[in-house]
Amino acid sequence: MIRLFKVYYPARTLVLLTVETLIVWASFVLGTMVRSREDWLLQLNNELFIEGGFFKILAVTAIVLLISHGLDLYDSSSLGARWDQIFRLLLVLGFVALALSGVGYAYHVFLPGRDFLPRDSALVGLVILTFALLGWRGVYSWLVQQKYFRERVYVLGTGDRAQRLLNGLRQRSELGIEVVGWTGDLEGEVTRESVGAHLLDLVRESGVHRVIVAMPDRRGTLPVDELLNLRLDGVKVEEATSWLERINGRIEVENLNPSWLIFADGFRFSTFFRLVRRALNFSVALVGLISSLPLLPFIAIAIKFGSPGQVLYRQERVGRGGKTFLCYKFRTMRQDAEADTGATWATDNDPRITRVGKFLRTSRLDEIPQLWCVLKGDMHFVGPRPERPEFVKMLTEEIPFYGVRHTVRPGITGWAQVQYKYGNTLEDAREKLQYDLFYIKNASVGLDFWIVFQTIKIVLLGRGAK
Repeated sequence: MIRLFKVYYPARTLVLLTVETLIVWASFVLGTMVRSREDWLLQLNNELFIEGGFFKILAVTAIVLLISHGLDLYDSSSLGARWDQIFRLLLVLGFVALALSGVGYAYHVFLPGRDFLPRDSALVGLVILTFALLGWRGVYSWLVQQKYFRERVYVLGTGDRAQRLLNGLRQRSELGIEVVGWTGDLEGEVTRESVGAHLLDLVRESGVHRVIVAMPDRRGTLPVDELLNLRLDGVKVEEATSWLERINGRIEVENLNPSWLIFADGFRFSTFFRLVRRALNFSVALVGLISSLPLLPFIAIAIKFGSPGQVLYRQERVGRGGKTFLCYKFRTMRQDAEADTGATWATDNDPRITRVGKFLRTSRLDEIPQLWCVLKGDMHFVGPRPERPEFVKMLTEEIPFYGVRHTVRPGITGWAQVQYKYGNTLEDAREKLQYDLFYIKNASVGLDFWIVFQTIKIVLLGRGAK
């Protein structure tokens, strides 16, 4: 850990941020040099210092770093998942390219150089930056495995929850974390004194950077004084729920305290964020409806020939704030599917689903009418899947914190849909809620893009439909 301005930072994070700042700045300087070709030293001096290009490049560097920070690319606890990192980096570069294109169109020249493609310094700088960042992240993933950059962690607790956390940290080597010990290694009776002594011994021997508390019952066993002293010495003390969330991409509802939901980061949506999401959802839904118009007659004819009944199926669903709304889909089941049973979940190889309906579900074409719900504002593209009032009443009684999922608009797709199978049981609903809570806590435009990207992949591979 390194202390700057009275705040402790992991050395690995500072190295990542410092090197990446230099890479971004140097990429656009090199772009200017490549574009300058002849008399490049004189021209570089003119464009960087006389024409103010140096300050323009600093501004672009700041923008790149801010966008990267917004997409959690500098979060030391979530630096892993190689393809996720690559996707986020490309997303950053895409945003920067759009921003530079807009500024260049409005002001003709923003970065140094007055030539258009392919010798424009902004374009050359972006190309250099793309390869440099991807290469550097590869080097960094190796670097954090080295002993000096590995963060040493102690897991405070015993039982299944602590064991899950321990296994998750040890299996995710890309996080750059070394588990130096846990309370399960303690011999004899587990008491406050024995736990505190074991923890302090490891701190002295191994130099622990972080203590993660995973005790289901802390009365009489939590070494409060020792943890407080470690916290004041710069050692981070955190609750296991947050780390299990980062490792598994879900928030475990077992042993989850209301106080954690109250004080945890996230679960906040600014007015600006809501307006941006609403504008994006409205625009894309409008384009999607217009683009799908040529398909609608063929889908309607296929449904009519497949089985008697209406083409569109409308059903009450629970939306934001617990309010009900009408959700529209193309009919994929027999007209009398619930005449005898009432409201029931679809099952594997459900006999009520027609042959045309099976194709529509697999291809997700049955959900095209839900774009109208997005236009009206009842739904978003991404969010928890809306459930029927009959199921919501039952699930709210059986599963703690189930009502939290109604704090946001439901979605056509969601984090639970891309991470978990189709659910048709109470236990499935419990599992999917844990993914929904993760999404609500960490909701962002970047996460929405990632979920849509994953959804497209699932649709193309024909997975997950029922």
